[in-house]
Amino acid sequence: MHLSPDEIVYWQYGWIKLNATIVFTWALILVLTLVARLITARLSTGLHRSRWQNLLEIIVSGIASQIEELGLSNPGRYIGYLGTLFLFVGAAALATIIPGFEPPTGSLSTTMALALSVFVAVPIFGIQESGLRQYLKVYIDPTPIMLPFNIISEVSRTLALAVRLFGNMMSGAMILAILLSITPFFFPIVMEILGLLTGIVQAYIFSILAGVYIAAALQSKEATIEKRKKS
Repeated sequence: MHLSPDEIVYWQYGWIKLNATIVFTWALILVLTLVARLITARLSTGLHRSRWQNLLEIIVSGIASQIEELGLSNPGRYIGYLGTLFLFVGAAALATIIPGFEPPTGSLSTTMALALSVFVAVPIFGIQESGLRQYLKVYIDPTPIMLPFNIISEVSRTLALAVRLFGNMMSGAMILAILLSITPFFFPIVMEILGLLTGIVQAYIFSILAGVYIAAALQSKEATIEKRKKS
């Protein structure tokens, strides 16, 4: 039994390691890219559409509506990023039904990378919305004393995102492995189904939290700008 796919090393040369996290991360990326390419290769604007296109439109519409409910007025600007987060984490959870597959989200390095992407995306979207100077001013508003506290807040929520996703995904895999070793066959199947549902929920929560952070950043910038205009 292993705690993380990082422990499974397929190839090593000196300090360079090719572990299960890297292999299955890139395998998942390639599969998602290929599936996206196949689904979008023959899109139709008429009444007759393929089942894959209908499924794609349902997923995109659902993600867009969720983004809009977070307070982001232009879902098209954020759907590429937030939708990719949801699909990657969700696909990693669903792929656990494949024998031998190790979900890369069971590694702290993967979840930290996802959280760091949110850490970078929040200021990028904020700067695009209000400009670099106006965005940075919020960190010292209403007084420069708030600067270290705002920085700590940014870092702590990034760590919280990473640890939360890692803990939930790893705990599900560990529980299933333990049950497989001590219980009959039927009960672990039920737990596997529950694990798939939990994985989808975690994908939803992770992408929603990323959207909430982006929306909070934009709204705080808008509120500051409006306040300064009135003054």
